[in-house]
Amino acid sequence: MNESLPLVVLLYYKYVRIDEPENFVKAHRILCESLGLKGRILVAEEGINGTVVGQPEATRQYQEAMAADPRFADMEFKLSQGSESTFPKLMIKVRNEIVTLGLEEDVDPNETTGKHLSPQEWKEMLDREKDDIVVFDARNRYESDVGYFENAIKPDIENFRDLPDRVDDYAHLKDKKFLMYCTGGIRCEKASALFKERGFKNVYQLHGGIVSYLEKEGRVHWEGDCFVFDQRMVVPDDFALADEPVGQCEHTGAKTRKFVNCIHVPCHRLFLVNPEALAEHPEFEICARCTEAGVTLETVDRGGTAIPKTPQAS
Repeated sequence: MNESLPLVVLLYYKYVRIDEPENFVKAHRILCESLGLKGRILVAEEGINGTVVGQPEATRQYQEAMAADPRFADMEFKLSQGSESTFPKLMIKVRNEIVTLGLEEDVDPNETTGKHLSPQEWKEMLDREKDDIVVFDARNRYESDVGYFENAIKPDIENFRDLPDRVDDYAHLKDKKFLMYCTGGIRCEKASALFKERGFKNVYQLHGGIVSYLEKEGRVHWEGDCFVFDQRMVVPDDFALADEPVGQCEHTGAKTRKFVNCIHVPCHRLFLVNPEALAEHPEFEICARCTEAGVTLETVDRGGTAIPKTPQAS
């Protein structure tokens, strides 16, 4: 392997039946470790959801190994550039869901889901049907803080599992063409099925998500950056990083793309802060909500150690 080459990040998912996921994880860990991959992979009976980083040759071999399994032969991989710090370690876990919607009776994207629109079809629909469509961001609040499609509805949720409780807020839009998007497409598979089951008649989703759209169609209709669930926080590739950020510092309103976790551990909320302002005001590591509630540097509960964490898409 050429150690001088930039590392490659693979983003992928597949809803497909995986029997005995615990045994699958054991074998999959051996594969990933043999290739020197790091990242986060979630496995459930309903499928696989992963982001891994490694040397170009290693990620190529990983894709070939996955394609050799009939269950994943048609799985799509989205590639971006990473570094040794993108993921500090390899984590592979068995979960009940590969993205947590948390319904008593889970939706099956292989049976019900929104109509997929290619990035080109998505762009064309935004071009010509502005008055007849609703663009809906199926991601979390902090993701849309740094980037979004123009005129999108951005629900104020901290976790994907909060979305079912918000569906009724948009009931008046049931007869509109409802266009949903997320980072790579995986959450829209379930979100679009959820909205269809709640009576939304014309539900569409962006195939491949924001990452594919920015790669294939550029920045038309897109504002800001693309949040990702690793140490990068925003994708650093030229096609995805905006000339000017649209995110705003929670304390000063200045444009920024820097995330920090609130150092008040009972909160630990992810929020945006201006780095120059933070350098002058260390109290800005406390989010605005906690500040308004009276938390100060003198009273902050650090919980022993305040360890920065990268959120997960759930």
